[in-house]
Amino acid sequence: MSNTISRPLDLFSPTYAIARGKFLSAANARGLAVDSRMLGLPGAEGESLAIDVVLDGPADASKMLIVLSGVHGVEGFCGSAVQIGLLAEGAPVPADTAVLHVHAINPHGFSHLRRVTQENVDLNRNFIDFSKPPPVNAGYDEIHDWLLPATWPPGERAEAQLAAYGRRHGARGLQRAISLGQYQHADGMFFGGSEPTWSNLAFRSILKRYTSQVRQLASIDIHTGLGPRGLGERIFASFDHGVLPRARQWWGQLTDVHTGTSTSIPLTGPIQTALFEECPQAEQIGICLEYGTYPSDRVVSALRAEHWLYRHGNAAPPLARQIKRDLKEAFYPDADDWKLSIWRQGREACLQAIEGLQVDCPVEA
Repeated sequence: MSNTISRPLDLFSPTYAIARGKFLSAANARGLAVDSRMLGLPGAEGESLAIDVVLDGPADASKMLIVLSGVHGVEGFCGSAVQIGLLAEGAPVPADTAVLHVHAINPHGFSHLRRVTQENVDLNRNFIDFSKPPPVNAGYDEIHDWLLPATWPPGERAEAQLAAYGRRHGARGLQRAISLGQYQHADGMFFGGSEPTWSNLAFRSILKRYTSQVRQLASIDIHTGLGPRGLGERIFASFDHGVLPRARQWWGQLTDVHTGTSTSIPLTGPIQTALFEECPQAEQIGICLEYGTYPSDRVVSALRAEHWLYRHGNAAPPLARQIKRDLKEAFYPDADDWKLSIWRQGREACLQAIEGLQVDCPVEA
C-alpha cells in the first residue's frame, strides 16, 4: 500500500478538541459510523469529551487490529494523528479483516493536558482485580513526599533524598519505585486507583461489543515519553510469550519489559489485561509503540511538576501555565521532524500487523 497522505503534518493537532474534530471528519469522509462514549465532563475549552470508536471493515471479521490512542491522556496527540492518517488513507482492508480505532481512551487527560484520568488514575495501572488486596509498592511510599514536595520547584533536600534513593537502588530501581504503579496515595503519581475507572469500564464494553467474533486479534497501543527522540520502540505486549516469534515476524525487532530489554518496566494493571480478559477466544499479538521525546530526567520532572500542581493547586497562574506547557512538550514535541517520524513508523507498524494477520490466518477460498 502506498502512502497517500500528501501533508502528514496536517494529521497532528494542537488540542484535543481539534484532534477529535479531525478524527470524526476522517471517519465521516469514509462513510464510517462513529460510536461515541460520552464522558459527561467538560474539556479544557468547554468541549464535549468522548471515547470515539470507528470500525473500518466488516462487523463479522474474524481478524482484527485494534489501534489505541490516549491511554495516557497527554500522549494522545501522537496516537490520534496515526489513527487520523490511517482513516484518511482509506487503503483497502483485506477480506475478513477489520481495524478498530479507539480514539482518546482517556479524553479528560488528553484535553486537560494530564497523563492521568479525571480520577487522577494512571489508566495503565488500573486493570487489576480490585476484589483482592492491591499490589504494594514500598519504594513509592518511601519517596512520595520527595517527588511531590510542598513547594515547586523542589528544594535541595527533596532532590537529595531522591538522589540518595537512586544511589541505593540504582537508576532502574528508582524508575521502578516511581512508575511501577501504586495504590496507597490517591493524590500521587502513577496511582492505580481504588476501583475501575470510567475509561476502564468503557473500554471493556467496547471490546464486548466489537470483538466477540474475532479469532485473531492484533493490538497497537501508542505512547510517548520513553526512549531516544523520535524512535518508536516496539515493546512486546502479549501475555502469551508463545506468540513472540510470530510477533517478530510481523514487526521485526521487539523489546520486552520482562527481559530488561525495554526502556519501560513491567507494570501492574496494564490495559492489555482487558484484551485478554474480554477476548479469551482470540489468539492475541500486541505491541506498545513507545516514541521517545526528551531525556527521562526532563520527562519525569515535567510529570512531577504537573502532579504537584494537581496535589497542591495553589500555583500562581504563570507557573501553572508553564507547568502545563512543559508537560505537553515533554510528551508531544513541537517539531516537524519528530511528527513525521511518528506518522511513518506508526503507519508502518499498523500495516505490518494487518499483513501479518493475513499470513497467520489466510482467507479460505
